[in-house]
Amino acid sequence: MQLGAVPQAHRISNGEIGVADRSGRFAWYELLTTDVAAAGAFYRTAVGWNVKDESTPELPYAVLRSGGAPLGGLMEIPEEGRRLGATPRWMGYVAVDDLDATAAQIRRLGGSILVPPTDTNIGRIAVVADPQEATFGLIKEPTYGRRKPGRPDESGRVGWHELLAVDRTAVFDFYRELFGWQKADAQNEPAAWYQLFSAGGQTVGGMLTKLPSVAQPSWLHYFNVDDIGAATKHVNAGGGRILQGPIELPDGCWIARCVDPQGALFALQGARGPASIEPSSASEIGWSAKWGGIASHGRIVLPKPKP
Repeated sequence: MQLGAVPQAHRISNGEIGVADRSGRFAWYELLTTDVAAAGAFYRTAVGWNVKDESTPELPYAVLRSGGAPLGGLMEIPEEGRRLGATPRWMGYVAVDDLDATAAQIRRLGGSILVPPTDTNIGRIAVVADPQEATFGLIKEPTYGRRKPGRPDESGRVGWHELLAVDRTAVFDFYRELFGWQKADAQNEPAAWYQLFSAGGQTVGGMLTKLPSVAQPSWLHYFNVDDIGAATKHVNAGGGRILQGPIELPDGCWIARCVDPQGALFALQGARGPASIEPSSASEIGWSAKWGGIASHGRIVLPKPKP
């Protein structure tokens, strides 16, 4: 796994935005899974989300809420997707003003359209891939996006978005042209390792070039928790696995990369609370290609200097 020191520049004091300001930002998250009921129970305990069945006759669907605010959904992997080998995964949707024009622009920029613009229960969406085949979603006027979201560092929110790319330098231009994302200062992080990016003036994620041994580029989403030790214990007790961590970042925040019981990768970030933490060994803080046999989608973490 590629680990390294990334200051928590994404911890900002005022992240509230209106619907009109959402264009180019992640606005919805969706877990495609093989067992909606089991996955809902797992994340209810591990992250603290409320899960409500909001199925329609056409589509079984559950909505995830944090503090009453909807932030994502759960649905079964479609049968066709299973036949094609789709596995459980999280997908983030970026809000756009003109879905059809954005889809056309993706093609012009070398990306691909996996699911063309379609009207759904969560709004008009498309599923796409960047030129290096990392997948993500587009969404216009999200059904559940009417109210202002909480702060990005608020417990239960999605606080960080990370792309493990074939070549982060080359693919950054794609996202800049598509969404207007800008490079953000990496502060103490060497620019060659990790590129922070901002959307609408807020630093919301980073991009990293993956190792050749990691087969598939992808996005990883970090969920905020109050107590990283308690959350990781819930992950283990609920049938998930901690693939790496918890690891302390230089600003005192802790992160852990995990897999849920159905096999979807995700990450947690939060403070060290009363629950005990077993820190990663020194051997884990460095370069490697796998998390317990599963490709890494993490970032670089350098150990804090000793006093």
